[in-house]
Amino acid sequence: MFNDRSTSLSAEEERFLDAAEYGNIPVVRKMLEECLSLNVNCVDYMGQNALQLAVANEHLEITELLLKKENLSRVGDALLLAISKGYVRIVEAILSHPAFAEGKRLATSPSQSELQQDDFYAYDEDGTRFSHDVTPIILAAHCQEYEIVYTLLRKGARIERPHDYFCKCSECNQKQKHDSFSHSRSRINAYKGLASPAYLSLSSEDPVMTALELSNELAVLANIEKEFKFVAHPNCQQQLLSIWYENLSGLRQQTMAVKFLVVLGVAVGLPFLALIYWFAPCSKMGKIMRGPFMKFVAHAASFTIFLGLLVMNAADRFEGTKLLPNETSTDNAKQLFRMKTSCFSWMEMLIISWVIGMIWAECKEIWTEGPKEYLFELWNMLDFGMLAIFAASFIARFMAFWHASKAQRIIDANDTLKDLTKVTLGDNVKYYNLARIKWDPSDPQIISEGLYAIAVVLSFSRIAYILPANESFGPLQISLGRTVKDIFKFMVIFIMVFVAFMIGMFNLYSYYIGAKQNEAFTTVEESFKTLFWAIFGLSEVKSVVINYNHKFIENIGYVLYGVYNVTMVIVLLNMLIAMINSSFQEIEDDADVEWKFARAKLWFSYFEEGRTLPVPFNLVPSPKSLFYLLLRLKKWISEMFQGHKKSFQEDAEMNKMFRSNFKKQTYISGVRSSEDFQLNSFNNPPRQYQKIMKRLIKRYVLQAQVDKESDEVNEGELKEIKQDISSLRYELLEEKTQNSEDLAELIRKLEEKLSMEPNQEESNR
Repeated sequence: MFNDRSTSLSAEEERFLDAAEYGNIPVVRKMLEECLSLNVNCVDYMGQNALQLAVANEHLEITELLLKKENLSRVGDALLLAISKGYVRIVEAILSHPAFAEGKRLATSPSQSELQQDDFYAYDEDGTRFSHDVTPIILAAHCQEYEIVYTLLRKGARIERPHDYFCKCSECNQKQKHDSFSHSRSRINAYKGLASPAYLSLSSEDPVMTALELSNELAVLANIEKEFKFVAHPNCQQQLLSIWYENLSGLRQQTMAVKFLVVLGVAVGLPFLALIYWFAPCSKMGKIMRGPFMKFVAHAASFTIFLGLLVMNAADRFEGTKLLPNETSTDNAKQLFRMKTSCFSWMEMLIISWVIGMIWAECKEIWTEGPKEYLFELWNMLDFGMLAIFAASFIARFMAFWHASKAQRIIDANDTLKDLTKVTLGDNVKYYNLARIKWDPSDPQIISEGLYAIAVVLSFSRIAYILPANESFGPLQISLGRTVKDIFKFMVIFIMVFVAFMIGMFNLYSYYIGAKQNEAFTTVEESFKTLFWAIFGLSEVKSVVINYNHKFIENIGYVLYGVYNVTMVIVLLNMLIAMINSSFQEIEDDADVEWKFARAKLWFSYFEEGRTLPVPFNLVPSPKSLFYLLLRLKKWISEMFQGHKKSFQEDAEMNKMFRSNFKKQTYISGVRSSEDFQLNSFNNPPRQYQKIMKRLIKRYVLQAQVDKESDEVNEGELKEIKQDISSLRYELLEEKTQNSEDLAELIRKLEEKLSMEPNQEESNR
């Protein structure tokens, strides 16, 4: 998965890198002096050169030897590595390098070094191992290295305060458009450095006042840049925010007042925006309408208007009705009272259009996601129930209107009819022109009104779906949802106990109808009502009292009723309250993470293509929809003739699965949206996808190494001793070799001297 650089290394370069890594000072010194063709910037399989290996293993002498070489690369990365590990002596040695002579490099981050197109910080082609916006002084402040911070401050290094969040300068605008995540991350890294105790204590004349000022500034920024509250992973949150404000990047940095005006403008101008999208879906405004944020605002505005219609539909009865239940009123003598009350008003017609639009939207969602995925989401079940009840209510109301219209036609055709109460329809159903209190209990209009009331309650409860978009209401909605789940789990025990006492009390008092002070427990219905309201303390003790002298039955009733109240009220209800408190506390402890997770789920529902227009504008097919429909029909017809329909669907499903999995991977890993990567098919993933997976694996390996080093923090001294012993070993070996060579030379000279003496004596003779 890494670059094949190690395969191109020569034996000489491999020996050089090994010597630098293990602290073999003699070999490094000898190779630097004698091997003129040696590439000191060669790298191993992980892309690390000799300087980085020496710094990582705290070999000061080798670092000093390497720093004397010209054209040495990765000096900046070696400095950051030494700072991160707290190697003060190595930091001082690197700072003596000519590259830091003028002090300009101390204020240069890896991203700025990349713009200069040099390898001062480069780790490999994927970038440095440190954040691209971190300078040496910022990293030293993060690591709380007081000595290193002091050294850097003496050389003139400073942490620049980030610009204001709402800054509109050219530099901020360029960074925001180029890479908004890197821009936000650079700001948070700078603030971490500024708030570091090491930097505050050494750079500020009044650290306490500076700390208080930073605290206030960061408290304000925490409410603005919610993705960087140091709890949820910023990569995912930043990526989601970038997609959420697609085509509206400038709106993200605006104040809440500006965002509120935008939402209000969308709500007021929703019909005009819908017209623009109908006729020009590919225009600039059409692209903005397709953005997730605009879709959310449009749908929320549409639903708010729908709730307003429900309220306005009942506004004429806020101060009471003019017509009492026992009264009738008609506009003329021949008009049926039921004909007047069963007609649909214009407000109800608008509500019906909204309901039909929501039903159509749900049908499209079922078609897109499939029944299994649709039923898996509980909010969809709430929508289904709400719309089903609305539909049943309107159907019942229509039946009442149909019966009223039929009766009205009979009355209009019969001029001699005087007693309207004797009107009989052809299907033997009597239709009375009487007051409401005399209507049949199963009258369609009464059923319609009951169902409509339930549907209105469910409609307002649907507001909870959009609450996760707000930081204040999101955790409350999550707590409410968790509470409902706890109640459902609790209902298993509750129903078991409740049914046991209900049947028992009914069996005890079913023979005493009319012989009690009230009718409690004499029927199953009365038993249910009495025991249910007893939970809330609204049932009386006299419910078990019998008018006759049957003390045994009465005492049994007292005992059972008392045990029921103790079990339900004292034990089970308090257990339920404890469960709710526990769930609420769990959410409260991780409120930020829970809220961001719920918000991400809400945002995902608006990321997919389609469903741009809100209700009821989605009922009118746009030219784009008709065009796509014709294309699909043409493709379907051609596939029918070619006989490849089945294989095409399989390929489409595989492609869809790959797109879905790849998009999830990009959200999790924090990389850019998958729309940048031109995905073609599942069997032939693009090169960009392979590159991303390569980076992910490399990131995992490097993070594993960092974690391993952090686990061995307590063994740092032992590791340092081992490295010193290793260096001493190589030095002793070198000294031994040198001594052996010197001894051999002395022996050779002595032998030569001894051999020359006999020859000289012979010559003297």
